[in-house]
Amino acid sequence: MIMSKIIKSTAILFILTIISKVIGFCRETILVSTYGASMISDVYITSMKIPMTLFAIIASAVATTFIPKFYEVEKNEGSECALAFSNNLINIVIIVSLLLSILGFVFAEHLVKLFAMDFTGEKFDLTVKFTRILVFTMTFVGLSDIMTGWLQIKEKYSIPALIGIPYNIIIILSIIISSKGNVMILVLGSFMAVLSKFLFQLPFAYKNGYKYKQYLDIKDDNIKSIILLLMPVVVGVGATQINSVIDSTLASTLGDGMITVLNSASRLQEFVTTLFITTIVSVIYPIFSRLSNDEDSSEFKDIIRKSLNIVILIIIPVSVGAIVLANPIVKILFERGKFDSNATIMTAQALRCYAIGISASGITTILNRIFYSMKDTKTPMINGVISIVVNIIFNLILINFIGHMGLALATSISALVKLGLMFRKLKERIADFGQDLILKAFRKVMIASTVMGVVVCLMNSGINHLSIINSKVYVLGLFLVILIGALLYAFMIMKMNIEEVKIILDKVTYKIKNKNVEAEDISQGI
Repeated sequence: MIMSKIIKSTAILFILTIISKVIGFCRETILVSTYGASMISDVYITSMKIPMTLFAIIASAVATTFIPKFYEVEKNEGSECALAFSNNLINIVIIVSLLLSILGFVFAEHLVKLFAMDFTGEKFDLTVKFTRILVFTMTFVGLSDIMTGWLQIKEKYSIPALIGIPYNIIIILSIIISSKGNVMILVLGSFMAVLSKFLFQLPFAYKNGYKYKQYLDIKDDNIKSIILLLMPVVVGVGATQINSVIDSTLASTLGDGMITVLNSASRLQEFVTTLFITTIVSVIYPIFSRLSNDEDSSEFKDIIRKSLNIVILIIIPVSVGAIVLANPIVKILFERGKFDSNATIMTAQALRCYAIGISASGITTILNRIFYSMKDTKTPMINGVISIVVNIIFNLILINFIGHMGLALATSISALVKLGLMFRKLKERIADFGQDLILKAFRKVMIASTVMGVVVCLMNSGINHLSIINSKVYVLGLFLVILIGALLYAFMIMKMNIEEVKIILDKVTYKIKNKNVEAEDISQGI
């Protein structure tokens, strides 16, 4: 029953996320086609990344610990105390984020040197100027994440999935207007875009029981408890962000445009993980948090196994597809305006290297939430620190041999190392959560994905010449190649006797049968 609910909610969320992400891709495409892989795009991406890294890690960690703690307070002290706890946390976040924003404004020059150590002259000065405006978005990032947590607790998943739509539209408009000659409009528009994420969710949170009160008590036991949970989560959640900062810092030493190239490839990787993994996490994390009080329950273990297998079913073929079709994907999405064929080649190279670790990153995201739901924040933290160290080591080695590709490949290697460590720790914590069945499903999916990848690669080679003759015909041909690959993969996994595939098929079949019955009833009534 729970799994059926998860599939239904995830399917709805998936559709909404696709809409939001498509608009997000339009934003990235318009940015690179307007400014290209240039100084301005590097400056803008860096100045956006600074406040997001400084506080988004903390905000995301707060939101992550907020959900299981809310359930605990509501269960032990009642709904009124849970609301008071929420307001107390929100007010503390406002104060802390404002203080960090002021510090970020004052020490903007030092932050830019940290995030882009090779920026000098006009490039450096412009980044500092942008950063001093955008650091004040920290408050809205924190508030937005807590509102997302509140709505997910209330099982209102669709609203958080839609916040990217106004966000991306505002930035797109600011890119277009700023291209007329005033680049500051791009920064101010981005500020308003971040604010829109919070304002969009606020009325829906009120509609679902939230009421703001000026309540502040830093000595509250629940706040002390969440702070103890929070500090390890900051490192665990922030590992990806920190690795991204390290990549950008080293990429700044490779010349103008390299930050933009890596960012474009990373955006494509994030599209996959956000579309497929974040949608699943949004639904299952509150369920994990409710069930985790009894770690030995068969229901909790069953949800762990089925959730991981569904992620494996989805993410592995997508990562194989990204490796095989990196060049045409980047060419179609980004190559226009000032984003030339050379930028396409470099971005595709980085995408292939990132794609190697997409599966590991996606599965690890689920594993992190499992540990967080059990109020174990130390395990993700320790493994997050290890992944950062691994990333730094391989960055410094590989950048000397394969340049920007080395930075992307190091990220994937660190993700694979972290996955292995997290899986082993979960086995130690919960002796039997169906790991043999998970590994069995993994092997089957890898076989099906590899066969699909080979077939897609051969078909793409056969139509590659069309990209020179007629680009529209090539795009249509590529779409057919992807469709055939997807159908081939679906056919193979349906023949491999994987339980989660049966669950999804049963859900779809049930829906179709119900619609047919309703249609028959209507026709008989007529």
